[in-house]
Amino acid sequence: MKTALITGASGLLGRKVLEAFNRDGWQAVGTGLTRANPPAIVKLDILSKGDVERVLDEVKPDVVVHCAANRFPDSCTSDPDAARALNVTASSDLATATSSRGIFLIYISTDYVFSGAPGEAPYKPTSKPDPPNVYGQTKLDGEKAVLEATNKITAKDTHGGITVPSVVLRVPILYGSCEPSESAVNILMKQIWSSQELSPTDPKIKVDDYAQRFPTNTQDVARVCLDVSKLYLEPGDKMDLPNILQFSSEDKMTKWEIVQEFADILGLPLENMESFKPNEEQQDGVKRPYDCHLDTGALKELGIDVGTVGFRTWWRRELGAFRH
Repeated sequence: MKTALITGASGLLGRKVLEAFNRDGWQAVGTGLTRANPPAIVKLDILSKGDVERVLDEVKPDVVVHCAANRFPDSCTSDPDAARALNVTASSDLATATSSRGIFLIYISTDYVFSGAPGEAPYKPTSKPDPPNVYGQTKLDGEKAVLEATNKITAKDTHGGITVPSVVLRVPILYGSCEPSESAVNILMKQIWSSQELSPTDPKIKVDDYAQRFPTNTQDVARVCLDVSKLYLEPGDKMDLPNILQFSSEDKMTKWEIVQEFADILGLPLENMESFKPNEEQQDGVKRPYDCHLDTGALKELGIDVGTVGFRTWWRRELGAFRH
């Protein structure tokens, strides 16, 4: 039986990745800090090299899926040093530790490594990154740090195991079963319900109708992490396998269009909400891209299923709303 270690396993994506590996018969162990729940989710301070090495030596995983990150653009902008410590330094230290032990690592990254300027998408793994904000920059620097740390260890050939011990997996905006605050998609559902309580004299809730988003379900991302792990852990030469992969749904919509979809599913009015076209740099000081659509061709070439659950289908099932 193979073993998987999932960092950030108490978070939006990590929970589903942990479930996917468990369901497939792996011995899957998650890590968390404030929401640790042993033995399924062990406590780990990802910022501590010693703590990381201890957990790796105790669990002895075949693969680590690194979901732990600061993935909130406004938080990264307000405290860039903390964002860099988690998204870059800790990721580099983890890659050094996994590679030196012959452990395959999947580093979860973001579509925000690209500028998202109109007319540039879809982006391939080989497209030139140009992050629009601190969040995207720290995730890009994390990608580079992980691959550089891995290459240094691989060049020494100290572990004698797989030859591609780290892979970057870029994903877009995510949604799934979670608390509203965990997802920029789920929070829109909460806003719809909140708008129902507003009086005609209250300010309307404004929702972005500019940026093109590709909301992707966490269960689908978890499945891809599992499939990538199986492929990259197969015996044989891995020199021709790519070290940067991308996954995304094809459900293209603005946040306002998401709100409209929710309202239609629930049969709720939107009279207390309105769309708007934001300035290039919003009030929180974070510049957000227009369209960062990710090309999934590299995964297709590997024979990995890039299909996703339909956005409307999943939400109707989640909400138990089956209006005709």
